[in-house]
This record gives sequence, structure tokens and C-alpha cells, in this order.
Amino acid sequence: MIWEALGAVIVGFAIALSARRWLPERFPSPALTLATGPAAALLGALLTRSILGPGHPVQVLVAALAVGSALLSVLVRPPRSPVRRPAAPLKRHRTAC
Repeated sequence: MIWEALGAVIVGFAIALSARRWLPERFPSPALTLATGPAAALLGALLTRSILGPGHPVQVLVAALAVGSALLSVLVRPPRSPVRRPAAPLKRHRTAC
């Protein structure tokens, strides 16, 4: 049990580090990201272990990976796009009537 929990925390921390490395501008704060990854992976591991019971370490770690990734994706912000302003109207432009 303790090894599965420790493995889940390590998996969650690895997910959070890789997310911060690949998309640093899309996550709100490094501390929140690095705390959410291991906590979410541990939650997924404990939930999976309570459902499957002991003796399924691979499935528990896969579930930790899935839940950790899913909960980290909640923190992702949309990309910042440049502000688009409407084009200035054309002068002396006639519209068909």
C-alpha cells in the first residue's frame, strides 16, 4: 500500500513537472501545479485501490496517471491571443443599394 501511494505521488509529480516544462505560460502558478499533480495522482491511486483491492499495482499507477492528468488539465488556461481590433471603415466606400 505504501509503495503504491509513493509511486502515485512520484507519477503525479512527474506529470506536474512535465506540464510546467511544456506549457509554462498556460498554468496559473508553479506552486499550484506542483501541488495538484501529486495530490490528484494520490487521489486516483487510493480510489482505484479501494475499488480493485490489493494486488493490482499496475492498474493503480495507470489510474493515478489518468486522474493526475485529468485534474491538471482543469488548471490549464486558454492561450493568450493577440487582441484583434475591428478594421477601420473604408473611406468613400459605396454600398450597393
